[in-house]
This record gives sequence, structure tokens and C-alpha cells, in this order.
Amino acid sequence: MFFLSLFFTTTSVFAQKKEFVVVLDAGHGGKDPGKIGYKKIREKDIALKIVLQIGKLLEKEKGIKVVYTRKTDVFVDLWERGRIANKADADLFVSVHCNAHHTQAYGAETWVLGTHANKQNFEVAKAENLVIELEDNYQENYKGFDPHSPESVIGLTLMQEEYLDQSIQLASIIQDGFTNTLKRRNRNVKQAGFVVLHQTYMPSVLIETGFITNKNEAAFLSSVDGQQKFANSIYKSIKKYKEQLFLNTIETDNTIVSNQVNIETENTTNEVFENIQFKVQIASGSRKLVTKPYNFKGLKNVERVKVGRSYKYYLGSTSNYSEIKEFQRLAKSKGYSTAFIVAFKNGKKIAIEEVLKKS
Repeated sequence: MFFLSLFFTTTSVFAQKKEFVVVLDAGHGGKDPGKIGYKKIREKDIALKIVLQIGKLLEKEKGIKVVYTRKTDVFVDLWERGRIANKADADLFVSVHCNAHHTQAYGAETWVLGTHANKQNFEVAKAENLVIELEDNYQENYKGFDPHSPESVIGLTLMQEEYLDQSIQLASIIQDGFTNTLKRRNRNVKQAGFVVLHQTYMPSVLIETGFITNKNEAAFLSSVDGQQKFANSIYKSIKKYKEQLFLNTIETDNTIVSNQVNIETENTTNEVFENIQFKVQIASGSRKLVTKPYNFKGLKNVERVKVGRSYKYYLGSTSNYSEIKEFQRLAKSKGYSTAFIVAFKNGKKIAIEEVLKKS
């Protein structure tokens, strides 16, 4: 028998949004053509055509709302793209681009916001970030951010750390689709400091569909068939991410409980998974925080785990799925709206959907 004391002051943190909001961002536009490729193919045109087709597919899905940062050939400031996503209270931000190189490099890659791991990653981010110099008063809008400075780029990562895991999850699904379905060369999921991702407060990715400087990829990306295939692959990846997210979502009623209550959960056999430990991830980042309640909005017994150069913070540890869902509810009631359930087997993190499928 498991008892957990919760205090509810509102149901807003539990209530399911009626719609899953996806913001689609076609890179560049207007006076900013982006990269110029083989036979003078322009990145801004390819990105827009793919984004519009992704949106058309998503709009057919029940429960999904699509918001565009641009639907025509217009210039949109990077900070404005982020503002559109934040104002829409989006669940996802997906920015579509094309790559370029002085060689015949080829393949697809997906980026999330993170400290650039090397000079090459910085140069990729720098190329995308330089567009801010086309904006009016960019020094004021970006508060001294210098797209030429690695130090400035490192500073971008802090605001997005809470969403890094979900961003990587989406990026991995997208790359899997590109590699296994579209048969594109896999250039993997990467991290760098993109201004457009920094501006958003939700899981966000930047997709480099292919190299328009490569003769074969340019032909594919500029063709109707190629654009449709990329759009369909990204659409399916977003759907898959949403389905995986749903497994971690707790459905609750609209009852408001204004007094402290005890929630009782039975350890039923269909909810207990042998050799599996469920935890709720409430935060992650480069900062090493003392796991005291004052650092985690009053939550007690928070666990800190170092993974690479960053730290992950977990609440709860149990083999009972019903119990961990209560911990997730507790975390969300404290304001950790993006708290999600993770699973471990023999100390190794595994996909939670695989655990639940086996049940």
C-alpha cells in the first residue's frame, strides 16, 4: 500500500490542453535567402515548401494545432519566431533548414540547443545566427549577443536546459525516420547554440534536411517528390513523439481539491514491473544543485545524477507505475510542467514505451 500526501490549489497544471500545439518555422525568408546551392537553389524556398506540407499533414490530425512563423516569402526576425512560439504556448518548435558546404558533403542532421562540442559545431550555429545582423536594432533585441563569439553562444544554452531531454528525444525520432525510411545519410543528432532555439521555451529542434550544394541532394530537395518525402517523414516523427509523450501524460478530472488529501494507490500486479525502476525527471542542466527542498520548490528526496557534463534531477524511485504517476502529479503541482517519467533496468535508462508495451 502506498500513501502520498498532495496539496492542490488549482487544477490548471493537470488539465490537458485541448490541442497539441506545433510551431513550424521555415528558416530564412524575404531579404534573407539562406544558403545558395546548386543551380542557385535557395534555402528559404525549400524550407518553406517542406514546412507548408508538414503543416497540411498535421492539420488533418485531430487534437493538433499548427502555428507557422511564416507562410510566405517574408523576413521574420529570429526573436519574433521565438515570440510566436511562446505566445502560442507551443508544445513543440520545429525549424526546417537546408545545409551547404564547399565540398560535396551530404546527409541529414537534426540539432538541439546545447554548448557546441567543437569548432565545427560553432561554425554551423554561427552561420545560422548571422541572420540577426539583417534585423533592425539587433544589438538591443539580443542584449549584446555576438554571433561571432563562442562565449556568447555558450550562454544561450542555459534557458533551454529544462527541455533538452525532450528536444533530443524528438531529434532522435526525426533522425531515425530520415535514416531508416528516407535512406538519407545519418549525420546524427547534434548540439550547438542557435539563437532561434534559444528564444523558445518548449522542446525545440532545428532540422538540416540536406546539402543543397550537393548535386544529388539539391535535385532531391528541389523536387516535389523529395519535398513530400521529407515533409511526410517529419510529420510522422512529430506524431510519434506526441504518442510517446502521451504515455507520460496523466489524465485527471476537473475536480478542484482545496484541502490536503491523501492519495492511496494499490500495488496491483499489472502496475508493478519487475527489475524496472521508474523515476520522474524534473530538471536537467549543467549546474550542480544541492538537493534540498528550497532548490526544488519544496520537493523532498530529490536525486541528482551526473550524466556526462550535466546533471539530471529525479523525484521518486519505484517499480510501481501507479506510484510514479503520483510523483509526476506532485512535481507538476509544484510547477514542473514538463516533468516526465523515465525507466531504468539494471541501472541503464530504457525507453518507457517499451516497458509499457510488454505489460
